[in-house]
Order: sequence, then structure tokens, then C-alpha cells
Amino acid sequence: MNIMAIGDVVGTSGCEILRKRLSSLKKLYKIDLCIVNGENSANGNGITPESAEHIFASGADVITTGNHVFKRHEIQDYLEEKPYIIRPANYPSSVPGKGYCIVDMGKFRVCVVNLMGTVFMDALANPFEVMDDILSKVQDAFIIVDFHAEATSEKKAMGFYLDGKVSAIFGTHTHVQTADEQILPNGTGYITDIGMTGPSLSVLGVDPKLVIRRFVTKMPVRFQNATGPASMCGIILCIDDKNGRTISIEKICVE
Repeated sequence: MNIMAIGDVVGTSGCEILRKRLSSLKKLYKIDLCIVNGENSANGNGITPESAEHIFASGADVITTGNHVFKRHEIQDYLEEKPYIIRPANYPSSVPGKGYCIVDMGKFRVCVVNLMGTVFMDALANPFEVMDDILSKVQDAFIIVDFHAEATSEKKAMGFYLDGKVSAIFGTHTHVQTADEQILPNGTGYITDIGMTGPSLSVLGVDPKLVIRRFVTKMPVRFQNATGPASMCGIILCIDDKNGRTISIEKICVE
């Protein structure tokens, strides 16, 4: 089974390159399931029903999100209505949406989980305990985790914590693709961050001049997404259909 995971889609340029490149890459790599993090796909930040529909129409099977998921109030009903867009599972159960979904692939099922870190992030429920609860509920499914977190140490710790319990765990949120893709000792595929899909000449998707002004002056600055050429980053996972272990993990980044 081949699974593609695409890093945080940022604004219009991220949506446009996703539409331009995703379909052909899915064919090239014979992808069975495509996961896309879309939490910044609306201009500014956040995700709207319109940007989510664009991502689905571009070829995503599941959309994951993160700390900006509720920036746009109009996404709340959409999260309740659509089964294959998820928000971090460690938000309170009273908020809209679900923290994981199960995709029936015929011969097997794949459970996609969205978690958020708590180091330098919002004070949500302990992601390790939340993941334990999900593992106790999900049976007979290969599990793929999008861990939306800031701290490398928290991501690495979660990787080793879940080694052998899930098929793969990949990090999102920092928008910079890391060079540590690996298969952990018990067969779980891991990478700290799969990168960003959006403007290449940017600071995490934002116009560099605005970010520099914020650092230099320490004054509030209204950020805007950068324009210009874009890139799409992510990973390709090959999962053993029999035991759910990762056979290979490969980074991709295309313009």
C-alpha cells in the first residue's frame, strides 16, 4: 500500500500547486491513499469549506488540520458534516469535528489520526494519553498519525512511543521539511516534519518583508501570504499490507 502525505497547504499559491501537481504524482507513485494537511489553506490562515473542497477536488482523500483549524467559524459545520476532514483529537470532545477517521480500502482499513503537541502550543489534553485511548478503540486498521507540533523533542518522543503501534507518524506545523525520515526499530515510519505546500520565497508562507519588520521593530505586523513560485512538499510511504509496517519512506518536494 502506498500512502502520500502532503505538508501544510498555505493560501492560494499552496492550493494552486496542489491542484497542478498532486494528480500526476499520485499516478506516478501509484498512491492508494492521499493525506493533506490543510489548516492554512484559506488566505491569511485557517481553513474554510471552500479551501477544503479545493483540496478534496485536487485529489486528497483525507484532510488533517492543526492549531488554526478553528480560525474561521464557517468551518465548524463542515467539520461535523464531512467524515474525512479531521481536527486534532486532543481538543475537548465538545468542539466540532472528530480527531480521527477510518478509510475502508477494501482489503484493509486505514485509520488517520490528527494530534497536536502541547510544548509551545495550546494547553490541550496530553497527546500521549489521547493516542492511547484511540489505540484502545481502533481495531483491525493500519494507523497513520499526523502530529501537528512545534517541538522536535515532543515529535521524536511520540515517534518512539508509537513505534510498533502504528504504521507511520509524520510531523506537521513547522513548515520546514526535515532530513530525518527513517523506519524506527519496530517498523513505524517517522519524519519530524514533512514541510509546506505554498510560496517558496517566504518565511513559512508569509511575505519575508513583513516577518523581518516584526523581528526588527518588535511592533505588531499584519502578516500576508507571499506570492511567486510555489513548491509542494511531503512524503511517500510504502506500507506492508500484511503487517502494517513501513517498508520505505521517501521525501518529495516539487515545484
